[in-house]
Amino acid sequence: MNFIKRSVLVFSVICVSLLQACSNRDINDNDVAWDPFLDELQERTFRYFWEFTNPDNGLVPDRWPTESFSSIAAVGFGLTVYPIGVEREFITRDQAVDRVLTTLRFFWYGPQSDHPVESMGYQGHFYHFVHMDSGLRYDKVELSTIDTALLIAGALVSGEYFDRDTPGEKTIREYADSLYRRVDWQWAQNNPPAISLGWHPETGFLPYDYRGYSEAMILYILALGSPTFPVEPEAWDEWVSHYVWGDFYGYEHVNFGPLFGHQYSHLWVDFREIYDEYMSERGVDYFENSRRAVYSQREYAIDNPGRWRDYGENIWGLTACDGPADTVLFIDGEERKFDRYWARGASVKAIRDDGTIAPTAAAASLPFAPEIVIPVIKEMKDRYGERLYTEYGFLDAFNPTFPADDEMGWFNVDYLGIDQGPIIIMIENHRNNFVWEIMKNNEYIRTGLRRAGFSGGWLDE
Repeated sequence: MNFIKRSVLVFSVICVSLLQACSNRDINDNDVAWDPFLDELQERTFRYFWEFTNPDNGLVPDRWPTESFSSIAAVGFGLTVYPIGVEREFITRDQAVDRVLTTLRFFWYGPQSDHPVESMGYQGHFYHFVHMDSGLRYDKVELSTIDTALLIAGALVSGEYFDRDTPGEKTIREYADSLYRRVDWQWAQNNPPAISLGWHPETGFLPYDYRGYSEAMILYILALGSPTFPVEPEAWDEWVSHYVWGDFYGYEHVNFGPLFGHQYSHLWVDFREIYDEYMSERGVDYFENSRRAVYSQREYAIDNPGRWRDYGENIWGLTACDGPADTVLFIDGEERKFDRYWARGASVKAIRDDGTIAPTAAAASLPFAPEIVIPVIKEMKDRYGERLYTEYGFLDAFNPTFPADDEMGWFNVDYLGIDQGPIIIMIENHRNNFVWEIMKNNEYIRTGLRRAGFSGGWLDE
């Protein structure tokens, strides 16, 4: 980019940001009073990771109380959550060191090969789901690039946080760095410059690549920042070239329906006031983009075009989550289709909605819009009580429209690790920028952002 073009973009960002601040002052007020309920929610949610993780290998269950395999993404969330537990005094630093060291050691020594059964991963990547005891591939799941990235992001948090000159903390740093360096991101570019969703030892790469806005921003940032197998900056250009910018319920932003796509990468990266070329041209950063996505989904719930029960100003939240059943029912004379696990969402791209609401969709949006999120999670707790909010925080999902034994609708019996993690992490980022500040010190994250074309704010300091 030449100097004149760059100067024009910077000037444009400043002007649009000033106008944006003036026009949105009522919904950009960061002076939102801290609510004691957040302390309780954070502590209860933390206990999911601390009490149900296998202490012998650090594997976090995909769900509980239903017996399940381990999700490597949930392990990445757990590795991010343990330092928060130390800071909140839920556990001691020594307890956290033991748990993190056990986890990283297990992943480092887990078998890596193209064997379809006796393997935990291949080319430094890991299978999406693994057995809770052995860590070997579960069933015939894919080797997942995004879930590997979420695991590695958590490992890097641990490597940055445990910075003392003790044998245990030094070893944590070594394992975290080694796990990241081993991942061959170039191998995963089956259709370069894009990165594939995954690979099966039986059939090879999946026929899909990550193009267009989603949770995979963190995947590309880590791949760009790799000191061993980095992808080229053209990979980010390919990713961005498939964005969908549009107005959904009065908020212009890069659209992606399920809210987890607007949350996951933000668990680790503070995108406030840093811009790539695409967002510079539109005068907003990715944090503001997520804020708009949250507000647009709230407006969608208020409008409630599907006429789902209980939707409104303080009951909303569409994301990937469990659902009541794969079935079609006639309710009040109208045909209604319901699903089990599904990536629910609402945007200009598509509306995928069966009346199922996930508390994590709102709760993990806390830093973006606390003024509308806190009333939602409190309303959910107060209205539905122990049907939804129990010993380990919010159950995964509920559907007031679906007919069930409970007159208030269907309520999930499980917690999901990948939905629990973002809740506690985003509460901590909201209260003190904790994980964001840790990762600002990580050279790989900074390198990845710069190679993607990001500049400004803390990245230039």
